[in-house]
Amino acid sequence: MTGALSIVGLGPGGHAHRTQAAQDAVRDAQIVLGYHGYLAACADLTGPHQSLMPSEIGAEQQRAEDAVRAAADGARVALVSSGDAGIYGMASLALSTAAALPPARRPSVRVVPGITAAVAAGALLGAPLARDFACLTLSDLLAPWDAVEARLRAVAAADLVLALYNPRSRGRPWQLRRTRDVLAEYRPDDTPVGLVTDAGRDGEQVELTTLAALDPDRAGMHTVVIVGAAGTSRLGDWLVTARSLSAPL
Repeated sequence: MTGALSIVGLGPGGHAHRTQAAQDAVRDAQIVLGYHGYLAACADLTGPHQSLMPSEIGAEQQRAEDAVRAAADGARVALVSSGDAGIYGMASLALSTAAALPPARRPSVRVVPGITAAVAAGALLGAPLARDFACLTLSDLLAPWDAVEARLRAVAAADLVLALYNPRSRGRPWQLRRTRDVLAEYRPDDTPVGLVTDAGRDGEQVELTTLAALDPDRAGMHTVVIVGAAGTSRLGDWLVTARSLSAPL
């Protein structure tokens, strides 16, 4: 008999932004796997009756294989990610791993959605994502920078609001500066920009600036940078994108 695998998005970090479905999936699991920081974030949902399997950043493929194997062996398993597991999370790896199993061994799998960082950051900034927008990670760990920049230019040319994930880290200090310079080729200097760090967590920070004044050193791995489009305006402490392209604010 095969078990069941829940691929769970825990939201941006605070308990208030976790869904009830995510909490139920973690509580019901016999085995909970995830990056050790994510297991710490849901420690209030786990107990001594469960087996916890923490791992490090970079062990995503092994984590997916361990989760699918445990579910195929009959256990109820929760594989946790921050934000939404289907957006830069574990869902893609886990589903691909499960799909490679023979049908007779394949466990039941479901993806439990969570609030992703762009949505959490957008709410703190106001309504910058009110119309079409794109999410782009600036990490070049899984894609060459040339491919990342090509996508960046396409989004910039299309006049979409842009939510930037993984904008800067100690090992990748230059990508956000390059991104700002590329966007400046397509958008005016006064384009509104918002930086949200640790959304929904202790130490949450919100900063409003413009494209020309954007200081890359203000961002880190826990920052989401939202860059407005032609229909985005700063209204006091809010960034708001008009719902209609023909009726800007």
